[in-house]
Amino acid sequence: MHDESTNTRYDSVNALQQISAKIEKAASKSGRSYSDITLVAVSKTFDTPEILPILKMGQRVFGENRVQEAKAKWPTLQKAFLNIQLHLIGPLQSNKAAEAIQLFDVIETINREKIAMVLAQEAKKQDKRLKFYVQVNTGLEPQKSGITPQDTVAFVRRCQTFHHLDIEGLMCIPPADENPGLHFALLEKLGREAGLSKFSMGMSRDFETAIAFGATSIRVGSAIFGHRI
Repeated sequence: MHDESTNTRYDSVNALQQISAKIEKAASKSGRSYSDITLVAVSKTFDTPEILPILKMGQRVFGENRVQEAKAKWPTLQKAFLNIQLHLIGPLQSNKAAEAIQLFDVIETINREKIAMVLAQEAKKQDKRLKFYVQVNTGLEPQKSGITPQDTVAFVRRCQTFHHLDIEGLMCIPPADENPGLHFALLEKLGREAGLSKFSMGMSRDFETAIAFGATSIRVGSAIFGHRI
């Protein structure tokens, strides 16, 4: 947890306002509207005192990496603030699928057949309708999870027709040392081929580029909350 002095030094409210202005400018530059882009405030590793100012500003869409961390802080916040939408943006183990279905509204990291099958079973068991994204490993990085680009379209169709999952879009995390625009363009191309129109791409360092390439949601953490100390 952050100490009190760290919280005092970092002005997340001002940071959020600056991010919103940058989103609006990037959208306008691309001939798009601010309302076309959903800001997912990545609150992983941050606790309630750091999240509250952002909630009070009206931010309602948040991203978390881990089921257990989200379970520890969000149910209480959801009672205090209406219309919170939680996105799971980190890898999911199958033994956490039931809790993930219960906690989250959107799961962005479907990356293999087994997790698609388990999530479908749990969603049916809990009678809960969620939105899902397929994670694509656009850079073919061995340390990252995700479907390969060449398998993406077929995998999306299998998730839809065999597992009956509501696949809303695609998600990617470009390699840190490569031009992100190339990966965003690839994701957009794959999505169109799969008949999808939602793209979760772009983080604190590259969200403006992602907007130029058609991002419909961006995942911004450190640029809002500051770096964890």
